[in-house]
Amino acid sequence: MSEKDVKQTEFVEMAPRVSWFKRFRRVFFSRRLVIFGLVVITALVITAIFAPLIATYDPYEIQLDNILAQPSHAHPLGTDSLGRDTLTRVIYGTRPSLLVGLVAIGIASAIGMSLGLIAGYFGGWIYAIIMRIIDTLMSFPMILLALTLAILLGGGLRNIIIALGISMIPPYARVMCAQALTIKENDYITAAHAIGASNRRVMLRHLAPNCFPPLIVLMTMMIGGAILAESSLSFLGIGINPPAAAWGAMVNEGYRYLLTNPILSFAPGLAIMLVVFAFNMVGDGLRDALDPRLRGAL
Repeated sequence: MSEKDVKQTEFVEMAPRVSWFKRFRRVFFSRRLVIFGLVVITALVITAIFAPLIATYDPYEIQLDNILAQPSHAHPLGTDSLGRDTLTRVIYGTRPSLLVGLVAIGIASAIGMSLGLIAGYFGGWIYAIIMRIIDTLMSFPMILLALTLAILLGGGLRNIIIALGISMIPPYARVMCAQALTIKENDYITAAHAIGASNRRVMLRHLAPNCFPPLIVLMTMMIGGAILAESSLSFLGIGINPPAAAWGAMVNEGYRYLLTNPILSFAPGLAIMLVVFAFNMVGDGLRDALDPRLRGAL
C-alpha cells in the first residue's frame, strides 16, 4: 500500500465526531416546519405575557350597541354576541391555554415518570401493582377520562388542570418504565451498585437522566394535546368558566353564527389548530435531534 493510501485510510479512521450540541442544532433546525413551530410557540408566549399591551380593548367589556359587528378597522375580527372584541378575547385566550398545557403536563409528567421509574427499577410486585393501575387508567380514552374527572370536580381552571393532569399520567409512566427496564441492565448501573451507591442515588443520578430524552419529546407533543383537550372541554361547557376568554368556549359561542359571522368560530379555532400543530412539529424535531442512533453522525 502506498504512502498516499495509508494517509487516506488514517483520515477515514480518525474522522472527527460531531459534538452533541452541534448535531442537535443541525438536525433540529434542518426542517422548516420545526422553525415555523418555534415561531408560533414564541409568539404564543409573548402574546400571553404581554396581552394587556397587545390587546386594544378589555376582554370583558360588554357593548350592547355593537353586537355581532362585522370585521372592521376598529374591530379586526368583529365582536361577539355581547359586543366584546373578538381579537382581544383571542389574545387573552392564550393565557389559560398555555397555563393549562404547561401545568397539566407538569403534573402528569412528574407523577407518571416517578411511578414509571419506581416500577421499572424495582420490578417484582411493585412493578405489577403500579403498572396495573396505569393499565386501568389507559383503559379509558384520555379525553373521556378527563371529561369524567372534570364533571366530578366541577368546572374552572384549577379543576381542569387536575383532570387533565391525572388523565395524562399513563403515557409518561409507561415510557419511563420501559426506559428504566432497559437502562438498569447497563454496566454503569451495575458498577454504581458495586461501589455501594444507594437505590435512591442510582435512580436519580444514573437512571433518570438517561431515561429523560424520549420523555422530553413526549412532553412537548402532549402540551398540544392538553391545549386541545382543554379547548374540547371548554367547548362542551365543562372547562374554564365564563366570562373568562377560552378558545374552546369561543368556538362554542360562535358556531351559532357560522352563516352570518363565521369569524367568531374560525378565529379561535385557527388559533387552536396553529398552536397544537406547532407543538407537534417541535416535538417531532426534538425526536429526530435526540435520536441516539444519529449521535456522532454528520
